[in-house]
Amino acid sequence: MKLLKNLLKWLIGIIGLLIIAAYIFDYDYILKGIRVVYFTGHSTAYIDDYPHFENDTIKKGSITDTWPLHEKYNSVKATEPLEDINTQLGTIAYLIIKNDSILYEQYAENYDEDSKTNSFSMAKSITSSLLGKAIMDGYIKSLEQPISDFFPKFKNTKTTVGDLSSMASGLDWVESYTSPFSITARANYDDDLAETILNQNVVKTPGKEFEYLSGSTQLLGMVIQKATGKQLADYLSESFWQPLGAKSDALWQLDDDDNKLAKAFCCISSNARDFARFGKLYKDHGKWKGKQLLDSSFVAKATHSRFTDQPYGYGFWISDYNGKHTFAMRGILGQYVIVIPEDNLIVVRLGHHRSPDTVNSFPSDFYVYIDEAYEMMKNL
Repeated sequence: MKLLKNLLKWLIGIIGLLIIAAYIFDYDYILKGIRVVYFTGHSTAYIDDYPHFENDTIKKGSITDTWPLHEKYNSVKATEPLEDINTQLGTIAYLIIKNDSILYEQYAENYDEDSKTNSFSMAKSITSSLLGKAIMDGYIKSLEQPISDFFPKFKNTKTTVGDLSSMASGLDWVESYTSPFSITARANYDDDLAETILNQNVVKTPGKEFEYLSGSTQLLGMVIQKATGKQLADYLSESFWQPLGAKSDALWQLDDDDNKLAKAFCCISSNARDFARFGKLYKDHGKWKGKQLLDSSFVAKATHSRFTDQPYGYGFWISDYNGKHTFAMRGILGQYVIVIPEDNLIVVRLGHHRSPDTVNSFPSDFYVYIDEAYEMMKNL
């Protein structure tokens, strides 16, 4: 018994020393990660994490715009492959929007059309949309404006705001989702995100090649915030959330209550129907109900690959699947807003997991959600 007590004392002492060391060496964000993930029964990031973070509110307008229901709404049944993958990967929302009307809509138990879940990197598409809006509003000159105009730290580089949006920044960021010591983990859990980002340097020639880095989008968000003088959630609300008629307020995770810097690279919590509005906006060349919210030339650039044979435009993933031009918003756990303009089709999927297998830079489940939507529409 005495031995057990001594071991317990040693264990508590070691844990205490580790906690002190974490604060001394600026790794205390790991403690928050442990608290948010492991102490809630998870082993990695999860879609319902927003209550564990500070959030800014993306306010809806006084007038909301309800999605029309297709004349054959939910008259088609999910195919067996769709049901299988939805069960296997924990889909919580799956929508087929055909000709701007919801044809099919399914939610998992305990989720519905108003449920908020984390967008993860679908937020990158939204942050890039704010770039297009800031250019349209005159806050930013063009995609070619150098980021040094906003952050003199980068005065000796040629990185532009367009390079940030298209993942060609040249930053010395390492995109890692497994190590708690990675800069990606620090960005997600640290309480001073600006400090983390401004410690980055440009180490590769910018504007030459695609390299997916969450730090690029975070720096872009900081540029937009500095250019507009507005919190990102406020600028998003006035630029898109209200004009698009979003049904519900959304939340954007912040680094800290004091700094109030939104995680521009991720973490907007909303519902499938409201996320789908961005798919329709881009499908319709930046126009919503007759009003041009985004310049059509920006939309065209955003939804086509910047670099030959690379699957990324400006904030959007690109795939010419089955010979049809396709673009998508995409999050790490299989959050998708998939748009196929040729067929006036939007497919939305939100869920707990995605396939570990990759085909042409996309998780294999991405193609299943498209294929089964077409299968379900065969007899319309």
